[in-house]
Amino acid sequence: MLYAILHDWLGVRLFGYISFRAALAALSGFALALWWGRPMIAWLKRHRVKENVSDTGSYELSRVAKEAGKDSTPTMGGSFLVAALLAAVLLCARLDNLYVVLAVLLTAGLAAVGFVDDYKKLTIPNCTGLTASAKMLGLSCVTLGVLVSYVLYAHTSGRWTALDLYPPFFKNVAIPLARAGAIGIAVFLAFEWLVVVGSANAVNITDGMDGLAAGCMIISASALVVFCYVTGRPDWTAYLNLPHVSHASEMAVVGAALIGACMGFLWYNAYPAQVFMGDSGSLPLGGIMAWMALVSKQELVLPLIASVFVLDLLTSFLQTFWAKRHSGRRIFTMAPIHHGLQHYGGVFVKQAHGWHEVQVVVRFWILAACGALASLALLKVR
Repeated sequence: MLYAILHDWLGVRLFGYISFRAALAALSGFALALWWGRPMIAWLKRHRVKENVSDTGSYELSRVAKEAGKDSTPTMGGSFLVAALLAAVLLCARLDNLYVVLAVLLTAGLAAVGFVDDYKKLTIPNCTGLTASAKMLGLSCVTLGVLVSYVLYAHTSGRWTALDLYPPFFKNVAIPLARAGAIGIAVFLAFEWLVVVGSANAVNITDGMDGLAAGCMIISASALVVFCYVTGRPDWTAYLNLPHVSHASEMAVVGAALIGACMGFLWYNAYPAQVFMGDSGSLPLGGIMAWMALVSKQELVLPLIASVFVLDLLTSFLQTFWAKRHSGRRIFTMAPIHHGLQHYGGVFVKQAHGWHEVQVVVRFWILAACGALASLALLKVR
């Protein structure tokens, strides 16, 4: 209605510009998260929806969390974060754009899986939430549903280049998976499933300190907004020798809404946190980050864009993998690595004093910014 009034009656064409709608989406997401955050936190406190620090899987982490008073902090704050994100997207983005529609479906689906996991943990006595297999099944069903829809779109529109992969550092080089027929499409689905589910779990693992996941997400999403906007511009992609994806620029509005919603959540999640994100927030944030990389054809650059998330995921995976095969022996002092630096101050060797939680978070923000800037430098390198 606002668009019709401004555009048709008054001749104001601001809403036709992606840059304006992206700024509006960021401000809307921020304002809505601030508005809904306070009553949501109060409701969570009244209903004693608190983090169960005994379920961290580590006695050391549980002890430190209890000493810091984190066992009394409410969780499931990701619910108002995702609500603000989706509301800002629905208000400001074009809903006739398939990338936007699939982004909304992916975010809502992964948020539902995370919500069920959080809800079971917090309402059923001695329950640790969904089992690993059940959670993976839920994530996979949502992800594959969106990816299959994307492949069907490529088929019906004849845009098989949407399934190509573009290695960084190389000019005019693409891996045309669609040319391999059904095998190529299966490889595409498997690879993109790994990207989306891996990103969702990476953000979930990183969500372990006040402000860490939200701050790093703001930085990574800022880089992805640039990639999406540039990829959708034929003039810029021709100059930079990048793959052009028609209508991909609209995803910049979604990315801006993500940035704004995370900023609003960070207002309450900054140290000392008034609320934690929980799986209901971390899983969809990782998924939408991966989806933006997929649309802008930057899947192979995503490990650099999301460097902190990848670092935490790898250290956690390596620690678990090594411990299972060497009778519980460790590679790192503690994993994920941000906890090792907090409690012991070292990666491989314990030191006398660990870093303060705020030091870890801010320094990881700096690392995230370095990774994002390095990824943007690839725009010109290619």
